Order: sequence, then C-alpha cells, then structure tokens
Amino acid sequence: MPSRFYPIFDSPGWLERALPLGVKLVQLRIKDQPEQALRTAITASQALCHRHGAVLVVNDHWRLAIDAGCDWVHLGQEDLATADIAAIRRAGLNLGVSTHDHAELERALALAPDYVALGPVYPTILKKMKWHQQGLARVTEWKARIGDIPLVAIGGMSVARAPGAFAAGADIVSAVTDITLNPDPEARVREWLEATR
Repeated sequence: MPSRFYPIFDSPGWLERALPLGVKLVQLRIKDQPEQALRTAITASQALCHRHGAVLVVNDHWRLAIDAGCDWVHLGQEDLATADIAAIRRAGLNLGVSTHDHAELERALALAPDYVALGPVYPTILKKMKWHQQGLARVTEWKARIGDIPLVAIGGMSVARAPGAFAAGADIVSAVTDITLNPDPEARVREWLEATR
C-alpha cells in the first residue's frame, strides 16, 4: 500500500483539494447517483490520481472501476453478494473488503483480499451501523488473524486516535468526517500526512 493514511471522499472535488497536498491513497465512495454521474466521477477521479501519482480505490462500483481502468475496488459485505469476484480478479483489480465480525472476516479471507478493513473502531457518525465500536483490542485480534494482509482501521478515526490504532496493529488508518467536517479540511489533511509518515 502506498500510504498509511487513507481518506474517503464522495466527489472528485475533494480529490482536487487533497491530492495536491500529498495524499497517495484515496477512496471514492459515492452512493445513490445515476450511472452516468458515477462513471463521470470515477473517470475524473482516476485521472486526478494518475496526475498526482496516487492510488484510487473505488467503493462498490466494480464494473465502472474496470471500465475506467482503475487498480482497486473496495466492497462492503452487502456488495459481496452481487459482485463478480472472478471478473474483478480477471480485470487485474486489487480488492479491499469491509469486516465487522468474525463471520465477515472469514468470508473476506476466503476471497484472498488485498486488504481487510475493520470498523467502526470508534463510534462513527458517517452512517447508521448495527455494530458498536470495535475497540483497539479487536484491531489487535484482527491483525493477528490476517497476518501479512494490510489491515485498515476505520470508524471515528482522528489524528489523535491514529497512533493508538497503529500501535494496536493497524497498517493503515482511514478517515472521512474528521476531514470533511473540519472547518479547515486542507489543514487537517496536512496533519494526517504528518501523523502517518
């Protein structure tokens, strides 16, 4: 993985702001948009990442990621039910998978993922979830279970909480609202980059 810092954004506009600051790994997560709007956003984001030497991970929309020539796709557990994993692998895409409990981790590991995400490590305001916070002990448990596969800690993460997640075993820390709801997102991205060097 090109970075230990992994922000998630919902539009190419955010990438335009973050990539020039030095972000090298970013996820585009867009929900509830028409296919053409999604295609346009993914294509634009891929071009931005190429220009800045960054890696784009497309959340969920694996067919469009293949069409756009992307290198990575991230699938949640609900997405796994409908995704054609064989087609994703034939296209040469790397695969990241969300996990929240032991059964989901076993399901993910059966796919030989290129990273495993665990969340929410802390309470999150991003979306309603049936899982309570996992805590740092679960991060340590997951890392022991997955070995050399990179582990992404997500959910309620902040610059202040990142060192604890790394100490617990996370290889990468992902942030969303800690950046997007910050009054100075660019300054916050710089703080993240400094904290994860």
